[in-house]
Amino acid sequence: MPPATASGAHLWIANTVADLIQGDINEHLPLERIPLQGDVLGLGTTTSVDNGELTFLRNPSGDTTIWKCQASDAGIRPLQPGDGSGHFPYVCFSGDVSAQKVLIDPAELGAPAGRELQELVAEAITLLQVQGRLPAAPIYGLRLEVEWQSLVITVASKLCMGQQRRNAAIATNAPGDGTANRSIYDLLQHYRLGEAASGDPEDPIRYLGRSLHWDCCGFYDTDPSSGRVTVPQGDDHLHLHGCSVDLRHGGHLHHGHPGTLLKAVRRFAIYPLQHLHWLGSDLAIENLRYSGGAVVFDVFNHGAMDVSDVGVAVVIDDRYSDHRYLRLPWLAAGASEQFSLPLALAPGQHHLEVIADPQRQILETAAAQCNNRASLTMEIA
Repeated sequence: MPPATASGAHLWIANTVADLIQGDINEHLPLERIPLQGDVLGLGTTTSVDNGELTFLRNPSGDTTIWKCQASDAGIRPLQPGDGSGHFPYVCFSGDVSAQKVLIDPAELGAPAGRELQELVAEAITLLQVQGRLPAAPIYGLRLEVEWQSLVITVASKLCMGQQRRNAAIATNAPGDGTANRSIYDLLQHYRLGEAASGDPEDPIRYLGRSLHWDCCGFYDTDPSSGRVTVPQGDDHLHLHGCSVDLRHGGHLHHGHPGTLLKAVRRFAIYPLQHLHWLGSDLAIENLRYSGGAVVFDVFNHGAMDVSDVGVAVVIDDRYSDHRYLRLPWLAAGASEQFSLPLALAPGQHHLEVIADPQRQILETAAAQCNNRASLTMEIA
């Protein structure tokens, strides 16, 4: 990650929640590139092969462990480099924010029972700012220890859950329109925790048990419509993941669900995150040439995210209907691959164009897309 040279706390965002709910993300940040020394805040989602949620929790050594919350049963396990779950299509994380921690006594917020957690967090931020203890920031990191009367959690079970939203940019259909109007959390796997099961045999939410004491980490975004770390809706400021303190269950805390009832906040820390950094991919075609009867070129990934399933089109004399097509299974950040494609050309002038990601499946900014193609005009004797 880039060095944090400016004063104040930093937050790195690899893709965004808005990107994630569009579906089919081919960009990934490896676990190894996330620093976990000290108090590191973060949350995210694991790969489409092994879906689940990520929760960043402190460990007994004083550092941070990423826990993977599984979609199949809401169970959890700590992630280790090389264990097969180490590439994340969406993740956001801070540096060590120990020095920026601001504690608030939950008693200052009054009785929490029956109140929504997002409301309490907003009240805490306002109170600390009035007291002069909390500087302004676009996003606030959170650590909370919370007890619930009942709790509904969700766990991502399909990363392309919102593919209809991406299709809607160019076409519409009845199922797509219906899905797009639903909350993204309606499309995820739900679980319920409470003193007892609902007793309704047709209850679609699976009951997990009485693990109602949770350790949580997340973010409060002052501009939720941007979709940086929360669902891009005007009233969704809070995005919180967590694990039960008995380390049995974990996932996204559906704090606004009618079945979620707060009992008590035991510990509450807020971190102002003043500096935001976006991590993305940057594909490039370089060193295009025609040599020895073959077109030769390099595909680079100058970005900070690994990419998968990258397409490359080679177009001869503007005949797109007769183009050659290559596909790279994986291209790590900072890596490159060279290709040599035999190409018999008749005498005369020819125009070659090589395009990385011609279908624009890789998430890149408009500026980063400028180097996705290279062209060459030449004369064959």
